[in-house]
Amino acid sequence: THVRLGAVALCLSATSFGCADEPGPPPSEFRTTAAVEEVMRYIIDPAADAVWDAVVIEVGPQGTIEKVPTSGEDWAMLRRHAMTLVEGTNLLLMEGRRVAVPGSRSEMPGVDLEPEEIEALLASDRPAWNQFVGALHASGLVVLDAVDRRDVDALLVAGDQLDLTCENGHLRYWYPGLASPDSAN
Repeated sequence: THVRLGAVALCLSATSFGCADEPGPPPSEFRTTAAVEEVMRYIIDPAADAVWDAVVIEVGPQGTIEKVPTSGEDWAMLRRHAMTLVEGTNLLLMEGRRVAVPGSRSEMPGVDLEPEEIEALLASDRPAWNQFVGALHASGLVVLDAVDRRDVDALLVAGDQLDLTCENGHLRYWYPGLASPDSAN
């Protein structure tokens, strides 16, 4: 048994020495392609819209009409959107991502900030941006939980929370002039 233990120790020592000489995996090199406005427009917004459109309650002359996810396919599609939303937030945290594509201008000058103004806000307080994106991620997780539980009531509440989270970020970074003096930025 002493010979066996010695052989095991020798093998372990040889393995650890061999590992020390081998390079580890290369560091991850992210390559940003889309600007923040594109990530929002093509990934985050459509996913959030699908969440908000999943439960619709209309009251009209014919009474109350409800649209809710009912089938397994409905819930699976909603889960794909919720997962896209949650994981899309990680794209917003990547350093070096431009706010807008070159030549982009505000769609509502005087209301929305221009891309270079948004870029300056982000650069001046990156931790605050990261905190807003973290809140968006957390809201997405609440949506995902409601979807996984197939809980329509929880989905309504999660959708409201998601809306508030989005609006808070927009009030801080896209159209801060619209924030009332009483609102929390």
